[in-house]
Parts: sequence; C-alpha cells; structure tokens
Amino acid sequence: MLDRLGDVPLAVFTAAHDIVLWNDLWATVSGDPGRWTGLEANLVWRHFTQGHDGVEWDDPHQEDFSSDLVADLRSALGRYPADRRLAELVARLRRASPEFERRWHGGRIAEHRTGRKVVHTPVGPVEIDCDVLGVPGSDLRIVVYTAVPGSEDAAKLDLLRVTGLQEFVTPGR
Repeated sequence: MLDRLGDVPLAVFTAAHDIVLWNDLWATVSGDPGRWTGLEANLVWRHFTQGHDGVEWDDPHQEDFSSDLVADLRSALGRYPADRRLAELVARLRRASPEFERRWHGGRIAEHRTGRKVVHTPVGPVEIDCDVLGVPGSDLRIVVYTAVPGSEDAAKLDLLRVTGLQEFVTPGR
C-alpha cells in the first residue's frame, strides 16, 4: 500500500511517534529522517525540545498539534504501561519541556488525525493537509501530506517529486 502512495509525502510512525519508514518525497519536504538518531528520531521529542523549524501552523492548528501529540503519548502509555522505553520518553519530555509538562497535566487523551500546515521547502512554502491513518491491528500511524489538487501547492509538490533530495542552488550563491 505504501508503494502505491508514492506520489505523496508519507511516513510511518510507532505509537510513541518514532519514525520507522518514509518515502523520498517525505524526506524532501520534511528533511531526511535518516540523519536523526536516538531521541531525535522521535517526533514528539523534536517538537517539544527542538522546535519545529520549517513548519508553520495557524494558532488553532499549532495548539491542536501540540495537544494531540501529548494526548497520543498518554494513550500509548495507557495501552503499554510496562513499556519502559515509552515511560522513559515521557519522563524525559516532562523534565526537558515545560510546555510538554503543562500539557501532560491537562490529562487529555486523544489521537491526532488531521491538520493543515505550511512547510518550507527548497521550492518555497507549501500549504499541505496532514492526515494520520491508523493501521488496523497495530499501533502504527501512516502520516500523509497532500495539497489541494490543481493548486500552486500541488504543483510545488510535483516539482519536489521530480527533483527529490537534490540540493537547490540559488543563483549568485
């Protein structure tokens, strides 16, 4: 199924939001996950401790995304209370990020399903819809980015699909 969705940026994440698989277009749009090691390979860790360079949300989507990530981890910890690695991730996040700690105390349980954001790419900003698809029978999440068909943003994704991870050089630099 993932190979059939090759014309859209997509990645697969665990219940803890560790990235385990991605396609080339995801790497082009979001940065190459192959360069992340250890905790950096965890979306929640990067979001709350390193920020989200290259991504912009409007205020409601920013709030929802941050709250949903914390709620996802709370739900995963409830499903896997004996998972020491997951418990340690939550404990480290609570120590490292006052924002995560504040949201953790909120007690919200939910799952992130959809959102809209702007990603900054080598061809300029691209407004994308982000949809999270659950994999039945597992806790894996497939995250898919799409743009409105026929839009300038869709044309930028098409260009990125063709150029891939090539370096873009600005004339005069």
